[in-house]
Amino acid sequence: MSERKQIHQEFLTGERALFASNDLDIYDTIFDDGESPLKESHGISLTGCFFRWKYPLWYCSDIAVKDCTWFDMARAGVWYTDNISVTDSIVEAPKNFRRCNNLKLKNVTFPNAQETLWSCDHVDIENVSAKGDYFGMNTNNLIMKNFQLVGNYSFDGSRNVEVHDSKLISKDAFWNTENVTVYDSFITGEYLGWNAKNLTLINCTIESLQGLCYIDNLVMKNCKLINTTLAFEYSSVDAEICSKVDSVLNPTSGVIRAKEIGTLTIERDRVDPSKTKIICEGK
Repeated sequence: MSERKQIHQEFLTGERALFASNDLDIYDTIFDDGESPLKESHGISLTGCFFRWKYPLWYCSDIAVKDCTWFDMARAGVWYTDNISVTDSIVEAPKNFRRCNNLKLKNVTFPNAQETLWSCDHVDIENVSAKGDYFGMNTNNLIMKNFQLVGNYSFDGSRNVEVHDSKLISKDAFWNTENVTVYDSFITGEYLGWNAKNLTLINCTIESLQGLCYIDNLVMKNCKLINTTLAFEYSSVDAEICSKVDSVLNPTSGVIRAKEIGTLTIERDRVDPSKTKIICEGK
């Protein structure tokens, strides 16, 4: 077995500077002006490196990244790459991580996460913060722990998602999703979860205008709904809410348990009232 090659403290420029490299350890190196420096590379580790230009890791596999920085112009940085871990890093560039398989992100900051993490599969996220719209679209088999997001339209179309101990400030989060379970988290933003299927919220605090509507099989356990109005429209619901709900509009079926419902509207020409059971504390 040949010994792995190493690169230390280089300043690399030009298109495809290390094109199709294999079994290479790279330390404290800057990838500057020049697209696709590591395209089609495999078995690469990067430590303390800087990416300053576009498309650094495309069509790669078996990549380990630690303590690295993607600057703003290193956009579309990692696409079509499998088996990659990124730890202790900052990704300033937008549109990163597309169509990647087996991706792990730990202790990573995304200050400009616009259109990031699209169409990926088998993703683990831990201690990650991101700011940007359209995060996580069509990404499947995703586990997130201690994730913080500020950005709208997140996780549209994703499947098989598990979220723990996270905070999302996100309008239109989890639209068109399937099989999403959120534990011990805080979510605020209008129109939460529309057109989802099998959305489960456990020990969560929610704040949403017209949230949790058009959902097939919404389950809530020990959740708070704060300043949440016009909830559950055309949703099938099994909800256990340990707070007041400001208003509920036209759920299609199921059970809603709450301390209090401020305004309950069920229009007989739109839904069948007999299919939904409403239980309020002390009533």
